[in-house]
Amino acid sequence: MPLLKRTQFTLPEPPSDLEPDELVFQVRFTKEIFQDYHEYLKRINLYRHRVWTCKVTGKTNLTYEEALLSEQRATEKVQQFPEELIGPALRIVQYSMLPLRDLVSMIRTRLQDHLVEGVELYGRKDGCVYPCKIIQILDEEDGKPRYEVAWLNKLNGNSIVSGEDLIRKKLPFTGSVLKSFIRESTYRNVPWVIHDNLASKYGISTDPPEELKSKIRFLNGCIVSYRKRKENEAAEEEKFQKRNRVEGGKSDSLILVNAANGGNWKKDPIKYPIDDLLVQPSADDPVLTDRPSPSRDFSVPMDCVGNLLMVWNFCSSFGRLLHLWPFSLENFGKAVCHKDSNVILVVETHATLLYLLINDGGEYYNVFQKKKRKPKITLITWTEYLCDFLEMINIPELSSNIATIKRGHYGLLDAHIKLSILRQLVNHALATDLVRVKLDEYIEQRQAIAANKREEALEDGRKKKEAKERLKAESEANGVLPDMSDPVGNNLHLAENFIQNGNVAVKNSYQQKHSLENGDSKHHGSELRKLTKQLMKDIEKNKEHRREYLEQEMEKRYIRTNSLGKDRDYNRYWFFQRDGRVFVESSDFKEWGYYSSMAELDALMGSLNPKGERERALKKQLKKHYQKICLELQKRNRGTAQKYAMEESEVRRSSRVRAPPRANPALAFLNYVNKWKED
Repeated sequence: MPLLKRTQFTLPEPPSDLEPDELVFQVRFTKEIFQDYHEYLKRINLYRHRVWTCKVTGKTNLTYEEALLSEQRATEKVQQFPEELIGPALRIVQYSMLPLRDLVSMIRTRLQDHLVEGVELYGRKDGCVYPCKIIQILDEEDGKPRYEVAWLNKLNGNSIVSGEDLIRKKLPFTGSVLKSFIRESTYRNVPWVIHDNLASKYGISTDPPEELKSKIRFLNGCIVSYRKRKENEAAEEEKFQKRNRVEGGKSDSLILVNAANGGNWKKDPIKYPIDDLLVQPSADDPVLTDRPSPSRDFSVPMDCVGNLLMVWNFCSSFGRLLHLWPFSLENFGKAVCHKDSNVILVVETHATLLYLLINDGGEYYNVFQKKKRKPKITLITWTEYLCDFLEMINIPELSSNIATIKRGHYGLLDAHIKLSILRQLVNHALATDLVRVKLDEYIEQRQAIAANKREEALEDGRKKKEAKERLKAESEANGVLPDMSDPVGNNLHLAENFIQNGNVAVKNSYQQKHSLENGDSKHHGSELRKLTKQLMKDIEKNKEHRREYLEQEMEKRYIRTNSLGKDRDYNRYWFFQRDGRVFVESSDFKEWGYYSSMAELDALMGSLNPKGERERALKKQLKKHYQKICLELQKRNRGTAQKYAMEESEVRRSSRVRAPPRANPALAFLNYVNKWKED
């Protein structure tokens, strides 16, 4: 249950005096029932405010629904906590007075150093290392504990080994999962006290130590006093807020029982935008188009699309730093799914990421030196360097494929495994000093470009202001007010000011034309007005080109890709500069789709309701990037049309004159050449 401002929140009981035909209101996600409409709106408004905290992860500034979703995801991760480690971890937690961060550190240290029954690890036998499982911890011999282990895989039977013969694995959970586990398992933290059912299940005492009993009594007294004071303050506040009404609208979670009886309450006017799920159809709604269904024909399985986009976006954005020639998302997906173990595109991607880790001088560099690997990664040896990396990170799901890779069967790995390996490489690359330095450099350059844009905007405004003041002064000197209905006449002074202080090329062109026109005074006035009008167009065009140039320079300095926004159902929308499509990610992160035409883009924008907060913000971002997205879509569609034309010509070609397999456009990824590869 989410916390309200870090305190426990209790849902009210359903009304006991409900009539069978009474009109009631129910909150969709809590199932609360209200008889009064204004009380219902008040509660909905409370749930929409960012005052909620996820009880499991401790995340703050969430809405109630976001906190519920966060708790659900965190609970799923906590359920993956190893069963054999739950008991030892809870014994450390029970009645601990440590802060959460220190408690997590202590648990990780103890579980790493002290082995418990049921843990799977590696043991030495006959000079070799085999996987095993601790069955029993025996008495110490010479001050050192002994363990009875069961050998797994090829070996059978049990053995008695010492602690020196056991190789400990890295703990199979992260610090954040452990934090969530502690919060989920306890109901107070001064000191930490686990739930009674967990204490009973794992045989943990619920009687606090003697040294803590006096502290707990004192803390309980403080908590009771504090709660009473807060309740009194809340009661006083309620007296002053009786007449306040929360503004809102009917929710799609509103349930009407016997709605034909109707209600006669007075509605407060709704101020838009509001939460999208509260928006209800009305007569003044804008005309919305049907939302198009996104395409889902990806070259990789659906659960791999997220990793595919993440790895491809990193490689495309940091191609210069990696010395990796750009490639399309489609070609990358096809290369990952190809069963050949030495596809050049895949090999070069791995090699450039591994080179980055070597050049960074970090943990992988130490492994590289210890293995005495050669400084050059080749088509034959690249899998050896990859296996070194997998051994270093020691993730069981990935490490179990080392033998397959060493046998030369990398291409037979599942696409999910291949992309998981690449994602780990990218995660380690992001943590290197080389990438951090490049990011800092990009940040400084982006800040300089932004400052340049601001200065140019201020300078442009200053010039316009000076030109207007000059025009006003000249008009007053002549005893004539400036004619504001004549934009060309007024722009003449703006143009002259621009000529004196602005672009040299435009200035020379203007002066040349102006001198020619001075020879014919009869047509001088009309020609000068035409020239001024054209000049103002050129000025605005130059400004627009300048703005576009600065925007392009900003985009070259990649920091990270943010989503465009969310729709009413919390689906996220993404646009990647180097692909052109608008991608859609479902709210549960399990499905992806994309829009690849301008017609679909227009239909999508037309389906967004500006009365909703999320869809209003999403529509604003799509409008902001509309020209850029359309340009990329046009480029993409032209390339797709050419590809289809080539494929059709291949089909029509006589079977007696077959093209070699690599000439087929569908196999274009096999022709990849890394033109930025270092010697």
